[in-house]
Amino acid sequence: MAGRLPDRDIAAIRERVRIEDVVGEYVALKRAGADSAKGLCPFHDEKSPSFHVRPNHGLFHCFGCGEGGDVFAFLQKIEHIGFVEAVEQMADRIGYQINYEGGGTSVQRDRGTRSRLVAANAAAHEFYMAKLREPEAETARKYLTDRNFDANAAQQFGCGYAPAGWDVLTKHLLRKGFDFKELEAAGLSRQGQRGPIDRFHRRLLWPIRNLGGDVIGFGARKLFDDDTMPGKYINTPETLLYKKSQVLFGLDLAKREIAKGHQAVVVEGYTDVMAMHLAGVKTAVASCGTAFGDEHLALLRRLLMDDNFWRGEIIYTFDGDAAGQAAALKAFAGDQKLAGQTYIAIAPDGQDPCELRQHSGDGAVRDLVARRTPLYEFVVRGLLAEHNLDTAEGQVEALRRAVPVVAQIKDNALRKAYATKLAGWVGWDDIQTVVRRVGEEAKRNRNGGGPTGIPSRAAAKPSSATGSEPPAARPNPNDPTLLPQRQTLGAALQYPAMAGAVFDSLEPEAFTHPAYVAVRALIAKAGGTAAGLGGAEWVNAVCDGTDDLTMRALVSELSGEPLPVKTANGIPRFIAGVLARTQEAWVGRQTAELKSKLQRVSSTEEPEAYMALFGDLVALEQYRKSLLEQAMGNHDDFVPS
Repeated sequence: MAGRLPDRDIAAIRERVRIEDVVGEYVALKRAGADSAKGLCPFHDEKSPSFHVRPNHGLFHCFGCGEGGDVFAFLQKIEHIGFVEAVEQMADRIGYQINYEGGGTSVQRDRGTRSRLVAANAAAHEFYMAKLREPEAETARKYLTDRNFDANAAQQFGCGYAPAGWDVLTKHLLRKGFDFKELEAAGLSRQGQRGPIDRFHRRLLWPIRNLGGDVIGFGARKLFDDDTMPGKYINTPETLLYKKSQVLFGLDLAKREIAKGHQAVVVEGYTDVMAMHLAGVKTAVASCGTAFGDEHLALLRRLLMDDNFWRGEIIYTFDGDAAGQAAALKAFAGDQKLAGQTYIAIAPDGQDPCELRQHSGDGAVRDLVARRTPLYEFVVRGLLAEHNLDTAEGQVEALRRAVPVVAQIKDNALRKAYATKLAGWVGWDDIQTVVRRVGEEAKRNRNGGGPTGIPSRAAAKPSSATGSEPPAARPNPNDPTLLPQRQTLGAALQYPAMAGAVFDSLEPEAFTHPAYVAVRALIAKAGGTAAGLGGAEWVNAVCDGTDDLTMRALVSELSGEPLPVKTANGIPRFIAGVLARTQEAWVGRQTAELKSKLQRVSSTEEPEAYMALFGDLVALEQYRKSLLEQAMGNHDDFVPS
């Protein structure tokens, strides 16, 4: 039976893993401050990046959806795995040997976990690649060579062959220590009439990998006419690892080029991806066993986003037939911010990229991408092609159909430009009439329908002004009166050693919002900054003090929010200043109370009480002045709020 994961090993693994490298396999990150990188959140759909990673602290937080935590929390959420498996996965990544308490270092991991399924797929992939080199796989090798893919290409893309026997792979993996339940859960084997059998037989195979490079499934191509398995292509069924709507073939190879070149080319098949990459278009990917959909698009957008604006291009290599037109119209109807940067590339004579490379060479494949057509133009020209534009009747009908389509373009300047182009494509001399008609249609669209977007976070939340906000609700992060308190708590969570005894000496009354008071109490409960912890371990210790999900989310948010400093050298001065500001505000409130009391005491009737209060007031005023001087120190290195 597996032993327990020791806390010391968990902490050591967390400290050695670079969270920015792990997150960077799923999200394109850009530097955003002295110790922060940001990108598009992988856990909710957004157009501007609000997802921050703090490398020096080992933490991430999304200010849009509230998800946050350490590298283990990120893996649990992104890979849908448990905590133990996330730790084990990171241990494997850095070559760290876990000394399980009560189990030693060679303890067997729980069967059926993600790591076991990954290991089974890796072993199956090794088996399939070896079989491709054997005489039985001659037909599979010929299929590749006929399409100009040599042995090196097959090796690069991990091609393999499933042999003819009913249970050859299954028996091989059982001998390696896997059991049938694991092979079934991985989609490699299934129960036959006479016992366990392989899922794939006599087919050419491609490994399907996740962004981290793990094999999570296979795509299999029919080679023989007497193959009774349904479909020319079949894929691994959906498993714990393989979700066809969330994976793209070739993305593990293309992800860095996509992020660097701000371009993704979407093709339709495995051989098309191979052809594109070998021709020099190293940003090509394909969906696996399903049509390219919204989740695939979201996956690419996270890699294409550059800082605060959209720079990426998505190029579809649809066929020029009705299915291609339908796919283009679907893309047109989607996110208009993306549609403006979406292109269509169609090869001559309806060839796919693999056929184009086979018949015309690598240069033709590169030219296909270079000659891409904007999606808007492709859709509009496709509609016009259905009409005889040599007749007045054809022109009128073409405009009747095309004007509402152009009016859907959200960008005003782009809409006017395409209205002008539409008049030219149709051959309509009165350009301004077409532009005016498109504008009227666009205005009708705006006025005729209700709101199409998702309500803003501000609109969705009750306002504190109405008194409906619950006591521990999330404070407004932009409230200037609460900002010093917020930054003070952020400093204590991110840099406990720097905040130190000054923070620990702050009274709870220094914080005025109930949620900030609660966070201050959680920090004290965890031992205060004197606990000697740091980074993700410290934040986790603070979170462990409560089961309230709202409070845990706020702690995560504060720990992931970059402090407004330009360089790391400014952090100590900033923390000293913000602690002084928080203390000064509290002393200011005490001073106001003393002044109020002093006004209610008569200096003649109660001279001793009056002088005692007056002395306290003078002392507080002097203390407040020193705090103000400290708070208003050198701010040259700070970023304006």
